[in-house]
Amino acid sequence: MSPHPIEYIGFMGTKILVADDDQLVRSTVGRILKMFGHETVTVDNGLAVLDTVDDDFDAIILDIDMPKLDGFETLARLNEKNTGIPVIFFTGAGIMDNAVKAINLGAYDFMTKPIDDLDIFRIKVDRAIEKRNYVRREKEYRKKLEDEVRQKTYELARNNLLLEEYSANLEKTTVQIMTSLQNAMEEKDCYTAGHTLRVTEFSMQLGEKIMLSEDDLVVLKRAAQFHDIGKLVIDLSCIQKPGKLTREEWELIRKHPAVGANIIEPLGFVNVESDIIRHHHERLDGGGYPDGIGGGELDTMTRIITIADSYDAMTSRRNYRRNMTATEAVEELRRCAHTQFDPDLVEEFAEIILAVPALLTETS
Repeated sequence: MSPHPIEYIGFMGTKILVADDDQLVRSTVGRILKMFGHETVTVDNGLAVLDTVDDDFDAIILDIDMPKLDGFETLARLNEKNTGIPVIFFTGAGIMDNAVKAINLGAYDFMTKPIDDLDIFRIKVDRAIEKRNYVRREKEYRKKLEDEVRQKTYELARNNLLLEEYSANLEKTTVQIMTSLQNAMEEKDCYTAGHTLRVTEFSMQLGEKIMLSEDDLVVLKRAAQFHDIGKLVIDLSCIQKPGKLTREEWELIRKHPAVGANIIEPLGFVNVESDIIRHHHERLDGGGYPDGIGGGELDTMTRIITIADSYDAMTSRRNYRRNMTATEAVEELRRCAHTQFDPDLVEEFAEIILAVPALLTETS
């Protein structure tokens, strides 16, 4: 049972809480509000207001002089609860001082008692209810908007995750297909079989040795896997012929870096790799192809693949020459350091190769 006496008078729609320690005032105001079509709940003190109020109320009519908590203290407590319910103060004496204090505390309006003009009283109550409805609509709109933003954020995050998964799968599939095509091309020629796999392995070993970042290692691996992809669309049967190549045959071979870069350029996830592939036959001194760039224009990953590719070419058997041993190939890399290859990277690579006894004794 509630510790405070509460009187309910009818139900016609909106709900108003009336607080006054005078039973006659409560009863009179309750009947007037019922006549206007409102449900009324009445209490006789400020503490009862705090115990009774909830979101169902549309307005509060609050007397100033009440026991336990006066109207001002009650309003201060209501402000702490952040109810958002408009409060109309009932005042009898010291009208202006009380009105100013009430407004400063956040009261919506005030009126004197006894009620002399029912029309003004009704207008004040109706405006307070309109304010409450506006606050409710704004709160509902804000909640709805927050819910929509939360839902859209969730959907966007989910779609982004799906898109990332799709992109990752697409990249992986594309790399696998292109690598398979290149490997299939190499396997047709006993002189180039396994070249891409070896160049990729050598490049990764060197990249890891000099402590490239994880992102750069991903780029390096792809570039190594695709570095000869241009040979897919160029007739390089001339490679298998005995003897030296003609000028025209060399010009044909020299096209494969640029052709390879053009092949993978439409793939949006391999922009850096495209540049590396195009320039993996360039030289530090600018004497390479296809663009004749050198020095600072060649990034570290391009320089790595240039070394790995050249080393594998020198140590792989060809029909027109004997392949070099690992030791001989390392010496050739050192001889061409500063002109063709990065000298620091050559020494790092030499440490990798010379540390594997099996490579030093391997012959073909």
